[in-house]
Amino acid sequence: MHALSLPTWMIHISSVLEWMAAMWFIWQFAAVTQRPVWRWLAIAMFPALVSAMAACTWHLFDNAPGLAWLVTFQAAMTVVGNATLCLAAWWIWRQGSASATSAK
Repeated sequence: MHALSLPTWMIHISSVLEWMAAMWFIWQFAAVTQRPVWRWLAIAMFPALVSAMAACTWHLFDNAPGLAWLVTFQAAMTVVGNATLCLAAWWIWRQGSASATSAK
């Protein structure tokens, strides 16, 4: 618990909460606008949330060498999260392009 200062903990925890809130808002946006393709963006954000939680868990245990595998796991989840976010953005763009084409 002493691996990070209190302000750094506040930043870490608030970032995780903000990410969760963003996922919820995007999910609600999809429901309100009746554009379910946006739900894929909220789902695609999940690996990055797991990555953040892995980092917080490692710091919670004072960066214990026995939990060093969490650093690798966190890095892997970051890569997966970046890829899923890229795919979700591409899918939203593709669905928007298809809608624009069919509207002409």
